[in-house]
Amino acid sequence: MTAHDRALAWDGCHNVRDLGGLPTEDGGRIASGALVRGDNARRLSDEAWRAVVEHGVRTVVDLRFPEELAADPPRDLPVNAVHVSVLGRADPQYADELDARLAGLPDEVAHTREAYLEFLERNRAAFGRAVSVVATAPPGGVLVHCMEGKDRTGLVIALLLRLAGVPPEEIAADYALSAERLAPVFAPWLDAATDDAQRERRRRIASTPAAAMVEVLQELDGRYGGVEDYLRAGGVSDEALRAARKRLREQAADAAA
Repeated sequence: MTAHDRALAWDGCHNVRDLGGLPTEDGGRIASGALVRGDNARRLSDEAWRAVVEHGVRTVVDLRFPEELAADPPRDLPVNAVHVSVLGRADPQYADELDARLAGLPDEVAHTREAYLEFLERNRAAFGRAVSVVATAPPGGVLVHCMEGKDRTGLVIALLLRLAGVPPEEIAADYALSAERLAPVFAPWLDAATDDAQRERRRRIASTPAAAMVEVLQELDGRYGGVEDYLRAGGVSDEALRAARKRLREQAADAAA
């Protein structure tokens, strides 16, 4: 299954795709319909929500800040929605300090890698909760989203896919697709930069370099021995780890049999 085949045209969102079909290291594949990644699902039209349900999604895991969630108009969702803010609460002072540190790095790969490793270490328990929610959700597909579907969503999806045995290079290739899908969204923001420094910062933020995601996963291997032990350190039980793998792979395993 190609990236084009996995893309989902749901009205209101730009960056939605099914992770089904991605290969695993042991010759299996991720089950179609089991896990979908996306940008802000609250932008979906009523027609798009019908498409979500028709696709088999029954649980939406919203990774946004509480402040982002509060800013949305109320909507009666046709599926179960769970909110897990993987980066805690918005902290402008911390964000400014992190920006200042990242600005001195040489390129977008280093910038993204260091930002993501900071997020993962600072919020290990929250990332663990997000994975546990996916693992223990009721039967049906799971849609994971944040605002643009590339950073918070990218990390949670990477943890889940690596846990299920997808090679880092395949995870990174899927992650990298977000920059292309979001180009129309980011273009006005990039054009509105007032100086070269701000333009460079925004360019880095809008990027999704595959090499950065590979290096993040390699660093988790070095620090923890792998994603599974990182998640254990974040409070994910062995039962939930098994459930996550089964959820993502059982249909593909049945098809192979």
